[in-house]
Amino acid sequence: MKSLITKFTLAIAAIAFVSTSVLASPNKSEKTKMVGGAAMYPSKDIVDNAVNSKDHTTLVAAVKAAGLVETLKSAGPFTVFAPTNDAFAKLPAGTVETLLKPENKGTLTKVLTYHVVAGRMDAAALSKAIKAGGGKALLKTVSGGTLVASMKGKDIVVTDENGGMATVTIADVYQKNGVIHVINSVALPK
Repeated sequence: MKSLITKFTLAIAAIAFVSTSVLASPNKSEKTKMVGGAAMYPSKDIVDNAVNSKDHTTLVAAVKAAGLVETLKSAGPFTVFAPTNDAFAKLPAGTVETLLKPENKGTLTKVLTYHVVAGRMDAAALSKAIKAGGGKALLKTVSGGTLVASMKGKDIVVTDENGGMATVTIADVYQKNGVIHVINSVALPK
């Protein structure tokens, strides 16, 4: 009897584990990347993945405040250079709070769309463009500004119009509507 109860308990535990695993993964065959402690699924859009990253809560709050959720859920494709919470924390004290105020929505939108390039440019495409450009690739952003991509050793670096530099710390986080590259600083337009 004890053996039967043990087998029954193990069977229930196995079923619970399998059920949890299936629920956690939209598609077991998907190749995910971990960002901010969460798996990023290529079958989900940029917003649906970003909301799960504990390293991007500031970015998600800013996207919501700017009214860009529907845009980043659309078909795209987009290449997003996604600053982490630590990147936003590098800005002068009070900057994020000021940008999140409703009266600053235009400025916030410009800053956020400065991190977005139309099309899907993974690290290989960025590296190829950098090589073709003699060490620099000019990336036209959705805001109308320009980011300059270059290589620093094996790292891809993006430089904003003010000379600020951000390093890609996690590349090629594929989404159904584009690709995200996690960066360690906020890029600021002129």
